[in-house]
Order: sequence, then structure tokens, then C-alpha cells
Amino acid sequence: METIGTLWLYLVFFAIVAVMLVIDFVGFKHQHGQEVKVRTAAYWSIAWVSVATLFGGGLWLYLEQTAGAAIANTKVMEYFAGYLLEKSLAIDNVFVWLMIFAAFAIPPALQRKLLLYGVLGAIVLRTIFIFIGAWFVQEFSWILYLFGAFLVYTGFKFLRGQHEEDSNIEDMAILKWLRKHMRITPQLQGDKFFVRQNGLLWATPLFLVLILVEASDVIFAVDSIPAIFAVTTDPFIVLTANLMAILGLRAMFFLLSGAASKMHYLPYGLGLILVFIGFKMLMLDVFHMPIWISLSFIVIVLTVTAILSIRHSKKHNETTL
Repeated sequence: METIGTLWLYLVFFAIVAVMLVIDFVGFKHQHGQEVKVRTAAYWSIAWVSVATLFGGGLWLYLEQTAGAAIANTKVMEYFAGYLLEKSLAIDNVFVWLMIFAAFAIPPALQRKLLLYGVLGAIVLRTIFIFIGAWFVQEFSWILYLFGAFLVYTGFKFLRGQHEEDSNIEDMAILKWLRKHMRITPQLQGDKFFVRQNGLLWATPLFLVLILVEASDVIFAVDSIPAIFAVTTDPFIVLTANLMAILGLRAMFFLLSGAASKMHYLPYGLGLILVFIGFKMLMLDVFHMPIWISLSFIVIVLTVTAILSIRHSKKHNETTL
């Protein structure tokens, strides 16, 4: 499998990820468990997007010098298309986290801690999934058609509104299993995941929520990772675009937590993108679509979706006055 990824590039990328995670962790410590304000979340979101953009620019400069402008342009467009795709799909993940926190009455002060562990787990799990997926694509090229069919199916579920039926927290099999096989305290025990009572180790609801956060990311990775392989099969681009989108999830969560009900048309936009990406994957042997078309389509759909959602929200507010 052709890739621009070298050991040096991987080391630089993971060094950037490590530095940003340390900065985020230190910032969390200085908050002393306080609720994250929307303005703070907005600043962090801008910071994460800026880091992702600067990385893309640095990647272009490096490739332009080492591989030529044509390859640099193609790979960087693949990176930004993958980044936008993963970022948009991650929004639905945020909404599921909101439902999980609401179901367990998790106070905002504890949400940031949970999301820190959640993002760390997502980075590890997605890195593993991506390299496994890259190996399968290299060894069994026909799996791309399986990915494509799955994305079309998932996209139509979004368009028909069926994704909402799969979001019932109480119906999650892992939650039922944990409640059946673990001792769980009826109430939160501060910020502790485990406590000892009468000499026995008990899990707290906070631990359940952490497991659900990780499980939800695994579920969404099943959609998002095949989708980005439709944009590029270069594992370095897949990994960097995916993790850059994941790194900003916590900030995006607190930024969008108050706007979840206003994203009325977002699921339909995501469904349209998944169907488009799926059909593109199914047509690989018939028509090779330039990457700029995929990038433009994602940008246009997300822009139109945002505009329609804003207009719908304004009309809804006017009718309720």
C-alpha cells in the first residue's frame, strides 16, 4: 500500500498529539473541576482547528519539497477532506455523549474528566482500528466494496431518521451486562470510579458512564473509519485526519452542548455525505473521482445543513413566542 508515512513523520505527528494532550490536561487541572464555559470551549475549539490546519500546511510544505507539488496537493486535500468528514461525523458522537450524561445525571464538573479519559481511549482504539483496516484493505481489496455498501446503508438510516432509534442508552447491551455482573453503587461517589464498601470493591455510575463513552466511540468508529478509507487508503492520512478530529472532541462537546436541539438537519446532512462516500467507494473500478470533488461536496453539504438548521431554529423560536 502506497503511503507518504515515514517513521520521522509518525514521530512528529505523535509528538504534536502528546504535547497538545499535556496542554489540555494541565488546563483541566487548573480548572479545578469547574464547569467549562462556552467561551472557553470556543477558544479551545479554535485552537484545535488551528493545530489541525497548521499540521496540514506543514505537511504540504514537507511534501512539496520531498515529493513534488502534485503529490503535496493531493495528499493535503485528502487530509482536509478526511478531517472534515471525521469532524462532522463526530458531532453525532457528541450528541450521544450528551444523552449518556443526562441519563446518569453527570454534573458538568465531572464531564470534562470523563471526556479526557474518553478521548485518550479513542486515540488508542482508533489507531489500532485504522492499522487493522489498512491491513485488510491491502490484503483484501474487495473489502472496500463491503465498506461502501455499509456506508450507503448507514447513510440511508440517517436520512430516514432511524439512527435515533439506535440511541437509547438503556438498551445498550454493554450497560445491561455491566449491571448484571458488577457491584455498582446507586449514587455517584464524587469523582471516583471505584470505592470500597464493607471490604468489597464497588464500581460507581461514573465508571459505567466511562465505559459507555468508550463503547459509543467504538460504535461510531465502525461508521467513520470505513468512510475515511473512501477518501484515501493512505494509512498516514487516515490516522492523522482521524486523530486530529478526535483531539478537538472535548472542546466541541462543551461548545455544542447547548445547541444539540438546534442541529435539526445535521443527521440528514451526515446521511447524504455517507451515501455519497459509499457510492464513491462502490464505483472505484468504474470512475475515479478527484479528491477536490469529495472535499467540495462535504463542505457544501455541511454549510447548507448549518444554514437550514439555523433557519429552522429561528422559525421554531418565533412560533413558540
